[in-house]
Amino acid sequence: MDELAHTFSGTHRRNAGSLSQSIDMLRSVVHGSTYETVAQAHGLTRTAVERRIKTVAVELTQVVGVEGLREEGATFVRRLRLHREAVLRALDDFAPRDASGARPARVLSAAEVNQGAGRIRLRSSRPLHDLALYYLLFATGLRPLEVARLRVSDYLLADGSVVRQSRLRAEAAINGRERPLLFQSSRLDEALQAYLAERLARRQGLGESPAYRGLDGESALFLSSDGTPYRITPNGEPQQNRQVCRTLLEIFRKLFRLSGIKGLNTQSARLTLMSRMYDRGADEDQVGLVLGIADRSAVREQLPRPRPSLVEAVEEPI
Repeated sequence: MDELAHTFSGTHRRNAGSLSQSIDMLRSVVHGSTYETVAQAHGLTRTAVERRIKTVAVELTQVVGVEGLREEGATFVRRLRLHREAVLRALDDFAPRDASGARPARVLSAAEVNQGAGRIRLRSSRPLHDLALYYLLFATGLRPLEVARLRVSDYLLADGSVVRQSRLRAEAAINGRERPLLFQSSRLDEALQAYLAERLARRQGLGESPAYRGLDGESALFLSSDGTPYRITPNGEPQQNRQVCRTLLEIFRKLFRLSGIKGLNTQSARLTLMSRMYDRGADEDQVGLVLGIADRSAVREQLPRPRPSLVEAVEEPI
């Protein structure tokens, strides 16, 4: 791992303790403890505890998904307790591993990402499809449900060229807000174009004209092995208007296993993209815009920007 990647790894380890503590506080509140009780136990103010619990609960719904609970409902203790078992199940896929054995979400080096891709290429029964899905997570930070909602026209123009500066449609975004969708990765291009060529050869999702490389621009970008879109189903009570793509969630879990990378999950992919953006000088607002996180503090909670020491900051200024 290069020096910058090492810096991010160390930063995240320090932040992991804070995140782990926030998760512990969420568990306590879900089990019935009050904010005041949790605050006393951790030596914090009630306001600080409430803010941290709400931040991690909202991010839990965004990254993993909580059955029956929408993002806006995650800020209400009563609703968190009502969906206690679903919250606890979701935390199993979200919590960082600590001394007790929980799984960490961590920043991966470029070499690790590509090693994982190599293993998937060798082990997968649908290597072109699966490699494109794998690289998409690291290149865009999309969530699985958002991936399921992508269309061919989100990636390709009618003339067959790639839409480098696309938009994630509001109806595709988990939070219902349009945001930038940037296709700037050559590895993703190589994988996606190979997969789309395979789709064309297998006559899956074809259009009625040569536009979009012969594919239907309105068809889903990723299709199941039989050529049908991945099924998106309601998740929870009808009035909650929450959806989930369980098949794609399972496919991603399979890919993480095939990659052979310990601790790899969707949160790891998002953290890795965040670290690459920081590497290129992006700030919390830009990171949040790409990942669909409106609150700068929520971005910092996941992965703070690296901060030099005062000595480093003023060394040889002229």
